[in-house]
Amino acid sequence: MRVIKETVRNDIRISLFSWNNKYIIKFEQGGVEQTFKVDETEIAAEKDLDSLFEGEFFESVKKRFHEMQKTLRNSLENI
Repeated sequence: MRVIKETVRNDIRISLFSWNNKYIIKFEQGGVEQTFKVDETEIAAEKDLDSLFEGEFFESVKKRFHEMQKTLRNSLENI
């Protein structure tokens, strides 16, 4: 697995990897993470993946993190 890029945006760590003809995009915040796999043939150039780090897609990632953290907190309270 090759690391292409690592950055932090809005308190979310973003890592971009290349592995087995796929791009792996990992978003991490606190104790939760989201991973997306994109076939390399779907992307013209690696820099095009930067569009996933902003806009509607990134807003969905942030919203999902909020939901995931809430679910985790609620589950831990019930243990």
